[in-house]
Amino acid sequence: MFAPEGIKLIAGGAAAILFGAVLCFWSKWVGTPLLALGAAAALFSAYFFRDPARDKVFAPAEIACPADGTVLSVGIEKDPEIIVVRVFLSIFNVHVQRSPMDGKVESVAYSKGKFAVAYKPEAGENARNMIMITGEQGRFAQVEQITGAIARRIAAYVKAGDAVRISDRIGMIYFGSQVAVYLPKNTRVLVRPGEKVYGAETVLGLW
Repeated sequence: MFAPEGIKLIAGGAAAILFGAVLCFWSKWVGTPLLALGAAAALFSAYFFRDPARDKVFAPAEIACPADGTVLSVGIEKDPEIIVVRVFLSIFNVHVQRSPMDGKVESVAYSKGKFAVAYKPEAGENARNMIMITGEQGRFAQVEQITGAIARRIAAYVKAGDAVRISDRIGMIYFGSQVAVYLPKNTRVLVRPGEKVYGAETVLGLW
């Protein structure tokens, strides 16, 4: 399965392969480079935009990790009532984000910004998309999609008012990037910096 954003790119690469193969009958010097470029584009797009099925069943007290990647940091940042978990996504990670909880999307807000490398402190000023989800018993989670030096586009699959279930797909970031998760301070976070995590598979924490 592939993310919607990648289907056109995969199809474009496939079309280049076909066109290159046809040209090879006329001139291998012309057709072969196009065929090779099309194959490379199609294969890379298929790999990067892959969207594997994730069917883990979470317990009621568990919070799902919203992204694949490596944990950069865990801790209190600006708001003493909120704990933040930051995950870095390299180009080799799945880039689809998923809901960490059952609830309702309260807001989706995009902010313009820079395009610094996603794992550096300067990424705090990058362009971003903030998805706010609220649930029962005062629970909430904010999933922040942050661009990187290469990433230039963020896709949100949800809008304010939508109901989401834990592990539902909520968005995607193009290429290397960062995802930050904002949770209540009393959340028991189970991941640590340097740990590899997987969206809709890793238990990020407990309510």
